[in-house]
Amino acid sequence: MRSSLSRRGFMAAGSGLATAAALPALSGCSTLASADSDPGTLLVHTQLGTTAPGSATYTAVVKAFHKENPGLRVKNLVNGDDLPQVYETSRLARKEPDVVMVNLYDKTLAWTDVGATVDVKGYLDDWGLRERVLPAALEEWTDSKGRLRAFPYFATNWPVAYNTALLERAGVDSVPTTGDQLIGAARKLRAKGVAPVTVGGNDWTGQKLLAQIIQTFLTPDEARKVYTTGDFSNRGAREGIDYFVQLRDAGVFADKAEGLTSDTMTTQYNTEAAAIQSAMSSALAKVPAGPAGHTEIGGWPLAPGASHSKPTILRSYTLIGFWISPNGVRKLPSVEKFLRFMYRPDVVSRFITESGRDMALVTDTVSKEFPLVAKAQQLGDRVGQVLLPDLYVPPTATQPLITATSTAFTRGTSAAAVRSALESAYRTA
Repeated sequence: MRSSLSRRGFMAAGSGLATAAALPALSGCSTLASADSDPGTLLVHTQLGTTAPGSATYTAVVKAFHKENPGLRVKNLVNGDDLPQVYETSRLARKEPDVVMVNLYDKTLAWTDVGATVDVKGYLDDWGLRERVLPAALEEWTDSKGRLRAFPYFATNWPVAYNTALLERAGVDSVPTTGDQLIGAARKLRAKGVAPVTVGGNDWTGQKLLAQIIQTFLTPDEARKVYTTGDFSNRGAREGIDYFVQLRDAGVFADKAEGLTSDTMTTQYNTEAAAIQSAMSSALAKVPAGPAGHTEIGGWPLAPGASHSKPTILRSYTLIGFWISPNGVRKLPSVEKFLRFMYRPDVVSRFITESGRDMALVTDTVSKEFPLVAKAQQLGDRVGQVLLPDLYVPPTATQPLITATSTAFTRGTSAAAVRSALESAYRTA
């Protein structure tokens, strides 16, 4: 994929932050500096360590790694959504961690292209780990120049969860599979005081659902072109926007969806204030036993003339990977030990069984303790699949697209205005 950032652009983007004074954001620059010079310490920058699903498992497997490798210590630096920004700051100061655990999205799309991280394809082969990775994951992590940006690790299914008890209480006998059925179900749910589809219309969850609905009338190749160029003028994209507006103005989405977030969405579904949510597998793992017991997993309902024959879901293999930094290249023996350990089948299985994570790796383990995640894993060809736009949206358009998403979820906004907002996100970027 073509990067919109040149090396000079990367430097300029971080220039306001890239000072030594910014390094305390990394939980202590003195620790960072000492780890950088210590061959017995591997510095790993990760999002696992807070409330992110899989954090407890990650902490446990690192302890197991220490036990098996007493001469090598993993030092974790933990950040949340700000990890990419913090990493770029540390890289500009040449004090970056050795390994980074983060997804392929927004800023990170440009990292390998600008030298912030290195191509790991040769290491994957030299260390004999290629056969452990699903081919689809390798494809998604490989850029247009054939470089493998990182070692794939976490994946996700992104289906639609339907609370069948709430649907039945409202007089809806089956999970809707068409737009008309969804509109009818929404009316009946509202009559019972239940929100139909809850969605974070003011953040990335709404952006993904909007993109999914727009792709109703697009082939994968057409969708790839639309989200690469930001040109939503072709017939399929316009029909998809029209379909979204039809659903929105018919009351399908929760009230004031344009101001809701992913946290609001999961709370509404988990407390049974809403009957339907488009949820990635990490959110499905958090659904309490009560609503989970009467939740059916499926796809997004289609409109007549759709390019897909079955309700659609999103799938992605780019949720978390292991990136190697230029500093990490100086510690390759340690990096190899760590990644070989993390790729071991028993370690991979722990993330599935203990944390309900989907993996980008070959495994027969199923999330038995997380029934909704298991249901999503077993959907197979009962659903269709649309394109996750993250790999194609230019990094500088990502946040403007979320602003445009909020506009799109505002009831009364015309289809033409929605299209204009989406295209303006690219022009602004």
